[in-house]
Amino acid sequence: MKGPIFYAAGQTDALNYAVGILERHRVCFCDSPSPQVTHLLLGVPAFRPDGALQGGGSLERALALLPENITVVGGNLNATTLIPYKKIDLLADPLYLAENARITAYCAIRQAMDRLTVTLWQCPVLVVGWGRIGKCLAQLLKQMGADVTVSARKETDLAALISLGYSVRNSENLSDDLMKYRVIFNTVPVMVLPQEAVCREGCLKIDLASRQGIGGENVIWAKGLPNKDAPESSGALIANTILRLTC
Repeated sequence: MKGPIFYAAGQTDALNYAVGILERHRVCFCDSPSPQVTHLLLGVPAFRPDGALQGGGSLERALALLPENITVVGGNLNATTLIPYKKIDLLADPLYLAENARITAYCAIRQAMDRLTVTLWQCPVLVVGWGRIGKCLAQLLKQMGADVTVSARKETDLAALISLGYSVRNSENLSDDLMKYRVIFNTVPVMVLPQEAVCREGCLKIDLASRQGIGGENVIWAKGLPNKDAPESSGALIANTILRLTC
């Protein structure tokens, strides 16, 4: 049986790495849209905040030159233009999300280390949120010897954090008493630290959420880190997920 034939639209570093890996696994790619194509590969996420295709190019032009029965592969494939098409959304795949969280956590720590004048050993760090990224980030920071506090809302999460050896805070009163922390990582896509929250001088604030959760100035909004800071790892994850789901 003939395997899938891909066309990649948009040029990002992660997508280019993914294409290279897939080609080494003998996945076929067309250099331009053609009737042979069975799968259209977009970025993860596929679109920029302004709705344009990630990495440039015209989605409408590509679709006009491709068969109507193609499958679109990428991330956040909720654009109106894609409604008629079959889709494989990598950002709906649990294994992809788990591995992407781990890559994001490594990238977040790199962002911090590039800016700090101290090591993370015994450094007081607050991680806001106990979702996928928060769990990976807290674990890595703890392994590096940081003094890690994690905030969460659910009593079950707070209890689990205590049993795992973390200092804990309830996210409901997060703005109180932040002077201890040298670094604050936010992973929650709601405003958890408003502009008026008082932090110690020189506190490094890194917001990893899809919607900004730390107000004020001097906040590093580090959205989409895997594509920016680890495109090869991100590309490998895209390629391996596609191999698992389509080939």
